[in-house]
Formats: sequence, structure tokens, C-alpha cells
Amino acid sequence: MGMYDTIHCSYDLGPGFYNRDLQTKGLECLMLDFWLSPVGELYEINYDGTYDIVEVPEENRSSPWEMYKSVPNGNKGKIAPVDITQTIEVYPAKWDAYYAAFPRKTITFVRGVLVTDESQITWKERYEALKRWVKKTYEY
Repeated sequence: MGMYDTIHCSYDLGPGFYNRDLQTKGLECLMLDFWLSPVGELYEINYDGTYDIVEVPEENRSSPWEMYKSVPNGNKGKIAPVDITQTIEVYPAKWDAYYAAFPRKTITFVRGVLVTDESQITWKERYEALKRWVKKTYEY
């Protein structure tokens, strides 16, 4: 199984992928949230500091281990562009069409923007992406 990242997709990637939550193991694999804008730009959604942890009074606990809960504190999250150049595989987070095969799609980003035409990717960008992948995969 393992961890995955979620991409909230507003870009039309084709049937089964538009306006859906997509999952991928091709980014950070830290259960982060991303947003793919309608023009194909990838953004990271950061929720740090938007919740406070408060202690649950003993008389309100529904179980012995429910000692704390998270409560929204009114702060807003941050959205930042992601500058990646790599190819990742995405698939829907939920797929209810049991009669159809589970869809998967390979998409490519160049400097954080979705590339729909493979001819737009230069050899230097492919080389740099491969070099980063090798370093991430085989070096500690």
C-alpha cells in the first residue's frame, strides 16, 4: 500500500479524471495535497497552522484514548506553485465503476506546468529530470 499524495484536479485530463481527486506516488509520498489548476499549473496546498489541538474534557470523551481533538482556528492555509519537471502516474482516488477497468494516466510537468504535447519537452529537461530521479531513488 504505502503513502500517496492527493491532487485536486480542475484540469480536463479526459474521462474519469476531470474535477476529481487524484492520487499519485510520483511526487513526495507524504500525503500532501496539491491542486492542478484549469490551465495546468500545479500548486501545493499547505494547511500548517490552521488547526489547534485542544484537550477534550473527561466527561465529553467517547473513548478512553480520545484525549485531544483538532479544532479549526480561523487561519487560512497557503497555496504555493510547485516547480517540478518530471513524469508521474495519477489515478482516481475513488472509482465506483466496477464494470470498467481502473484508469491510470501518465502526465508530465515541466517547471510546474502540465505538458500535453511531448514535443515541448527538451532533451536537457529530460536529462535533468532523470538525474533527479536517480539521485532520489538510489542515493541516501
